[in-house]
Amino acid sequence: MDTRNCKLLTSFVLALSAFALGGGPAPDRVVVVPVANMYSSPSASSDVVSQAILGSNVVTLQKKGKWVKAQTSDQYTGWIEKRALRDAKNSSYATTGDTVQVTSLFANVYRETDVTAHAPIVTLPFESRVELIGHGSNDNGRWLQIRLPDKQTGWIQSGDVSANPKILTIPESIELAKRFLGIPYLWGGRSSFGYDCSGFTQMLVRSRGIYMPRDADVQASWTGVMPVDRKDLQAGDLLFFGSSPQKITHTGMYIGNGEFIHDTTNTHPVVQISQIDEEPWTHLLVASRRVK
Repeated sequence: MDTRNCKLLTSFVLALSAFALGGGPAPDRVVVVPVANMYSSPSASSDVVSQAILGSNVVTLQKKGKWVKAQTSDQYTGWIEKRALRDAKNSSYATTGDTVQVTSLFANVYRETDVTAHAPIVTLPFESRVELIGHGSNDNGRWLQIRLPDKQTGWIQSGDVSANPKILTIPESIELAKRFLGIPYLWGGRSSFGYDCSGFTQMLVRSRGIYMPRDADVQASWTGVMPVDRKDLQAGDLLFFGSSPQKITHTGMYIGNGEFIHDTTNTHPVVQISQIDEEPWTHLLVASRRVK
């Protein structure tokens, strides 16, 4: 394993066990559904503030009826339905032993090594990490047996996952971003089923082995970035939009040649590439940042 991949593995363990953005109590629950919504209050009628994907270890902060107020590895908090979680006090999920991480935008898990016999057990979003327990043999050599966080076992194709996902360079992270073109915008979204603007840029920066805060305004003021003038923009820089530097409401990543990629509700609510000098973006750009 090269130095960059070692760094990514170390960062992943830190993010799950020590919570990379500031430390904290050990996780005691794990997400068992593909994507768990995190609400502002213990009610599905309240607004979604973020999400946690399958295999994510979270910290319980409070319990109320069928709800758990939980904190994710990026220090974000929200209320998750208890049925979307499993108790993991004695051992965090997929933090030790053999694991694989989903590198396709989506990955189906089957009960056997045959995609035609039954419907998938579950479809995993990008970045889901699961426990590896076996390998297929002979004609089934492309299959891996995994244990899901709800303790079900299943089979996933090896081309959908990686045991050692590498840290990406800035050009590689831009190519990754383009794979998501057309993925729908989803308020509070933090998975390949749908991102919001800051969830999307957070994922792209994370692909470079860097753990950035969740919300756009906090990202702009984060100590891990430095200001950059518009005329000095380089590919990989982060762009922040709003009515003023104090009222940031949108973000994207500059990809060069006057273009940036972002997940936006403007006109067509999907991940798309826009021109920085076009309306409405040229007058809404209020800050630019370069990750240190």
